[in-house]
Amino acid sequence: MDTRLLELLVCPICKGPLDYQRPPLAERAELICAADRLAFPVHDGMPVMLESEARQLDETSPIVGAK
Repeated sequence: MDTRLLELLVCPICKGPLDYQRPPLAERAELICAADRLAFPVHDGMPVMLESEARQLDETSPIVGAK
């Protein structure tokens, strides 16, 4: 994914920062919103920023690379 695009993207719900996770450190390529505990999928390098497509992270899931 283009790093310039990553600098512009924010969570569509809370407008907070997103963390880009991808293999091999993560199971799949996703943009993670730590505040809302949502994972937005990235398909073929294109982020899918729809709330209906986001995966809910459970409370015990560690967020890889979160600050």
